Amino acid sequence: MVSIYKEICKEHKCKAKVFTQMPSNLKNMIGSPDLLVLFTDTVSHKMVKNATQSVNKNNVKIVRSHSSSSCALKEILATHCVNCTKKSCLNCVNNSY
Repeated sequence: MVSIYKEICKEHKCKAKVFTQMPSNLKNMIGSPDLLVLFTDTVSHKMVKNATQSVNKNNVKIVRSHSSSSCALKEILATHCVNCTKKSCLNCVNNSY
C-alpha cells in the first residue's frame, strides 16, 4: 500500500512520507507538512499521539480516517488539495478522478 499511497499523492502533486510503523524518531521525521493524514485503523494509538503532538506546534491540518483504502486517500486529497486554485477541489485540474 505504501507505493499506492505515494502514487496517489504524486497524482495530486503532493509529496508524501508514509509510515506504517512508528520509527524511534518519528517527531523529527514528520517535519512540517501541509496536511497530516492518519489512518487510525492501521497505526497504533501511540503513533497517532506522537504524530499529532509533533505537528500541533505548527498548526498543521490533521485528517483522521478509519479506512486506509486508496479511495479514502483520494477523497481526503480531493477535499484538502493544497495545489487547488478553485473553490471546489472536486473540479480541480489536479484532481485525478
